[in-house]
Amino acid sequence: MSSLSHSLNTVRKTTKPALQALLVSAIFLPVLALGQAESLPAFDGMDVFDLEWVSDPQVSPDGNSVVYARRSNDIMTDRTRSQLWRVDVDGRNHRPLLSTTDNAGSPRWSPDGSQLAFVSSSTGSSQIHVRWMDNGDVTVVTHLQASPSSLSWSPDGKWLAFTMNVKAPAESIVKPRPKPKGAKWADKPVTVNTTRYQYDGRGIVAPSYRHIFIVPSEGGSARQLTSGNFNHGGSLSWSPDSERIFFSAYRQDDWELVSDEADIFAVDISTHALTQITSEPGAERSPRVSPNGRMLAFTHEERRPLAFTPDRIAVANLDGSNMRIISNDLDGDASGLIWSRDSKSILYTYDERGERKVGKATLKGKLTEVVAGLGGTTVGRPYLSGGFHAANDTIAFTQGRADRPADLAVLKGGKTRIVTSLNEDLLAFRALGEVHEIVYNSSFDGQEIQGWYITPPDFDPSKKYPLILEIHGGPHSAYGPYFSAELQMMAAEGYVVFYDNHRGSLSYGEDFALLLQYKYSSEEDFADHMSGIDALIEKGFVDSDNLFVAGGSAGGIAAAYAVGLTDRFNAAVAAKPVINWVSKTLTADSMVGQIYHQFPGPPWEHLDHYWKRSPLSLVGNVTTPTMLLTGESDRRTPISETEQFYQALRLKGVESVMIRMPGASHGIASRPSRLVSKVDHILAWFERYKNEGSKAGAAPK
Repeated sequence: MSSLSHSLNTVRKTTKPALQALLVSAIFLPVLALGQAESLPAFDGMDVFDLEWVSDPQVSPDGNSVVYARRSNDIMTDRTRSQLWRVDVDGRNHRPLLSTTDNAGSPRWSPDGSQLAFVSSSTGSSQIHVRWMDNGDVTVVTHLQASPSSLSWSPDGKWLAFTMNVKAPAESIVKPRPKPKGAKWADKPVTVNTTRYQYDGRGIVAPSYRHIFIVPSEGGSARQLTSGNFNHGGSLSWSPDSERIFFSAYRQDDWELVSDEADIFAVDISTHALTQITSEPGAERSPRVSPNGRMLAFTHEERRPLAFTPDRIAVANLDGSNMRIISNDLDGDASGLIWSRDSKSILYTYDERGERKVGKATLKGKLTEVVAGLGGTTVGRPYLSGGFHAANDTIAFTQGRADRPADLAVLKGGKTRIVTSLNEDLLAFRALGEVHEIVYNSSFDGQEIQGWYITPPDFDPSKKYPLILEIHGGPHSAYGPYFSAELQMMAAEGYVVFYDNHRGSLSYGEDFALLLQYKYSSEEDFADHMSGIDALIEKGFVDSDNLFVAGGSAGGIAAAYAVGLTDRFNAAVAAKPVINWVSKTLTADSMVGQIYHQFPGPPWEHLDHYWKRSPLSLVGNVTTPTMLLTGESDRRTPISETEQFYQALRLKGVESVMIRMPGASHGIASRPSRLVSKVDHILAWFERYKNEGSKAGAAPK
């Protein structure tokens, strides 16, 4: 099959007819000689370092060009890099915005389009820079002690608002003893007296609070506008007169013990006076002032002790009066709110059946789809992802495909154009596995489940292949038909790779998401997975004697739970799992929200419930060879969870191995080498336990 035919077949299998024509017209692949594609090498782990993808597109105020963050993996530093590029909406003049190779991101246009603010590390730390678009001059406008975020221009162009963490005074319960000059004593003890004292990726942290600042756009001293031991921020939105900034915060003394409470406030930039705009129970976030300056849009999440509650679009007068929900007909989350120029409607993102879309809501609550196919910004696994931006009737978005990471697409004048092709130099010369949709019914209760499977390159339906079930995290998240470096690596080794959006996954409505309330993991989601495997076996190309299971985070829990319910898998890999819900909730950084939303109460009141949901309760049944793989600095699913299961398996005599990732937090794959190493370990483990006769069929290297 030629590279072009392969790409078009993938498009046909994963997109709607209207989008198929668009994608076919936008695929610019080199013409390969007949038969050349058959000798193309498969996607390899080292190819991860050559991938590129689009993120954070920002349309210029005149709607004629887009600046975006072009992300890539640096093989020498083992880091993901971000640089700014600019392109006209017709695809012309695609060029880097800056001449340096320093990391840069968070581009934000000034109201008149003459300047662009962004965050860069060119001075050695993250600082706000401004570029004049007419001549390319760049200046550093801040000298901050911490990293800024949530950049927002004032309407008059004179100010840049941002948020930044500010450390609180350290406390000690004893006065330190004096030590002799030159003496080398042990490090001082760390005093912890806050409830939220740890964060995954940051470890145990000294108390600090996020505050709102402004700085002159031409440079100068940053001024802090908010105060108090509370976190302020998220997205920031200015009043039309450039005198107030709207933001979200929960400013009550019990904030550490409360989940999903937040209100909209406004702060006066001259007096620093705060005005509370909303006071509804639940969380009001992401305020957006309308272009006419009369209204405020924001998301509202009802506060309730359930694992999923949708974010709905709310609008109100600028003082918070006459608040109403305008997205009641949307069965799921709305986010990324952007007003139309005439202040009569709001654009937003939402997810539907494994696909991210942009919708439009009128102030009367009429909802319509604007564009589909957002995705491709999580290149490791095929999670729903991606975003958009709009200005002057132009919409730019990250366009995802089954065979490519995110490119930049533009919708203007009713026509959509894909204006970048960042990976054709690599992926047009790789034999990729094809992504196919499968819809089936769960054996538990007949519930319809949507899933996908990737067939190996040079797939022959008359042969039988080993299968890997790969389970997504969350569990209230979702996969879709998007490019996945990890799953392509698995398919390249001759596996059919199956993944599904089991009950509890998002993008299928509130009722579906709550099917796992108080019961994850369980026999129910297990049945969803096994029913999909059986449906694939019935197709005739899956070897029922060579089944494997892997998953990370909530998927790791499901993998560990599954091997306590069945011996059908030859081997399993549980990455960063929860094994004992009692110890997890009382050691992880997510304890407050997790106990409130996912359990009927704290563990000491519901011990039997916590135990039943724990894979450790089933360890007596486990005979499946199991690998456990976790970052040593993980504070979301601490490595003590992995250690409990590993030691239990060793005591039982079950073949097992524990892979510890030094320095890695919950996001194991946050560095490209770890992503590759993770998959290499999974494949090496599975290879040990393959039944002979299924080791043929791997794609050529």
